Amino acid sequence: MDITIQYAFLPHTDADAALEFYRDTLGFEVRNDVGYDGMRWITVGPPNQPGTSIVLHPPAADPGITDEERKTILELMAKGSYGALTLATPDLDAVFERVQAGNGEVVQEPTDQPYGVRDCAFRDPSGNLIRIDQAG
Repeated sequence: MDITIQYAFLPHTDADAALEFYRDTLGFEVRNDVGYDGMRWITVGPPNQPGTSIVLHPPAADPGITDEERKTILELMAKGSYGALTLATPDLDAVFERVQAGNGEVVQEPTDQPYGVRDCAFRDPSGNLIRIDQAG
């Protein structure tokens, strides 16, 4: 079976702050930036992986959710327990320093985990948990 990951979706509460974090801090390229009805969807991805993207979307975009559900989503996002993503890099310390200097909130400094990986963790400007593993 030949399956790849094409898109992952993370909600954002501030399109400009999300763009600054993913483009300027993480170095992702912007693949699409679409506005509609006062909302923005931004597609970003690593320059060396043109087939894999993250779609940063407004949590209010789903017309099927109620105001109460939307409020719950925003509360979970603020706690960092709604959206999550794990990235990998061959130079974890350099990426940690770059993200720490940017607009990410440090959750965990680079740590050797008992389950065999070395990683760190941040929250993006919307509260999504971003873990970064040491690759290789």
